[in-house]
Amino acid sequence: MSPYPGFLVDGDRNITLKDGLSLGDLSSSRTRSLLKHGIRDHCPCGDCRHPETKQRLLDTFSIPEDISSKRVEGEEYGLRITWANDEHESFYTWDWLRAQSKTTKPPTLNYRYVMDNDEGVKEWTGNIRKWGFCFVDGCPKTSIGTQSLIERIAFIRTTHYGGFWRFTSDLSTKDSAYTQLALGAHNDNTYFTDPAGLQTFHLLAHSHGGGGASLLVDGFRAANILREESPEAFRALCHTKIRGHSSGNENIAIMPDRAFPVITVESDADWRRSEVTQIRWNNDDRAAMTGFSSSAVADFYAAARKWVEILRRPHSEYWVQLQPGTALTFDNWRVLHGRSAFTGERDMCGAYTNMDDFISRWKTLHFSKQDILNAV
Repeated sequence: MSPYPGFLVDGDRNITLKDGLSLGDLSSSRTRSLLKHGIRDHCPCGDCRHPETKQRLLDTFSIPEDISSKRVEGEEYGLRITWANDEHESFYTWDWLRAQSKTTKPPTLNYRYVMDNDEGVKEWTGNIRKWGFCFVDGCPKTSIGTQSLIERIAFIRTTHYGGFWRFTSDLSTKDSAYTQLALGAHNDNTYFTDPAGLQTFHLLAHSHGGGGASLLVDGFRAANILREESPEAFRALCHTKIRGHSSGNENIAIMPDRAFPVITVESDADWRRSEVTQIRWNNDDRAAMTGFSSSAVADFYAAARKWVEILRRPHSEYWVQLQPGTALTFDNWRVLHGRSAFTGERDMCGAYTNMDDFISRWKTLHFSKQDILNAV
């Protein structure tokens, strides 16, 4: 991952913006060549574009159809590319790259719309069910405003972190979330028998520093990619049951009463086709695999390596810089989250919501009482 805020550069030298924007569909080699051809065609240097008239000096059709980059380097203000065919060096500002990118607006609703009528909550819960997450903008930059928003779905779940929480990077709670460190993609509460269904974050303030971009990864999509590319790895993560733990705080030693797989499917017997229903992945909180055979441990680690490789692919990652006034709610059973490292002081608040209570709220807003009873 690029350490430069807002952008990713992968090993194939394709450019992806960390806030989820992409400079083109990189699904085929032909598209990748066309993408790079277009970027090379718009080199802004004095040899390629007249400094006064701003007209192109470069002969577009002299650019090789299979143009490729020799070196890509992220810098503070932009991206520097050295082209393989002629060693020409181009520099593109982050602002220019962002302006050229394809954008898809993420699901977003207005705070007052959600607070003032149930149609807003219906759309909010519907977005979370469909996409796995939803933003709410126009949120008051206060704890009480954020708490009131969360309670429009259901009551707040209390854990050993408290109920509604507000924290900064002071390690007041012994968890890596309470540091300035980068956090890889993970699900929360893998050490609970019943992990929280939803999690809401609201960044109230960030002063005297930068960084801290938020990461979201669609775990259901990643699991289906794993099943397609490596069925045996998928099977291992469906059938190997492991435990998580929370042990850093005084008088706290939480571990589920039984082990669970990383990937839960609707039918274990039909794991090749069965729908994925839950992801439990937090490598930082994973407990030792006590009692497993050496071959089972080896199979698990091989599968986990492939799993993480998929999670870390640029097209798996959606990066966004949270802003005060915009709350983010996501499905913790489906969406893995993380963040980049940051400096300065961040004031963050949020809470957990039980999955059963979320589904109940979603059902009662989207279906009639009789439809719900017919399914009982």
